[in-house]
Amino acid sequence: MPAIREIQVTVDCADPVRLAAFWCEVLGYVLPEAPEGYGSWAEYGRAVPREEQPGYFACSDPTGAGPRLLFQRVPEGKVVKNRVHIDVRAGKGLVGDERLATLQAEQARLEALGAVHLYTQLADDENESCVTMQDIEGNEFCLD
Repeated sequence: MPAIREIQVTVDCADPVRLAAFWCEVLGYVLPEAPEGYGSWAEYGRAVPREEQPGYFACSDPTGAGPRLLFQRVPEGKVVKNRVHIDVRAGKGLVGDERLATLQAEQARLEALGAVHLYTQLADDENESCVTMQDIEGNEFCLD
């Protein structure tokens, strides 16, 4: 059996286009081109009734290294903690105060985009610092 070398991460949500745009800002991903006749997905979203918009929306890593993210509209809201979450590797390779400062700077950038800080786990004898946040629809993710 051949090994699978490519994955897609799928996230249930209320507004696929809006959430995809948020994650593009977080990760440096790109959206597909807007439909013909529209200058942007935001313009499309304002012009087309929600029920006529696609029930899913994807964004991708322009380098091809990261997984594609697919956001699919579901009728129910989020009610419990995620079983799977995204780790944004903002402090990879850094330790101590330098790592914490880097994570806090990224936290501030993401809060300006609408993310919410939940808590910060400070470094101890076993683990380095990590910041837990929520995206604009309440999905947990970590800055590590």
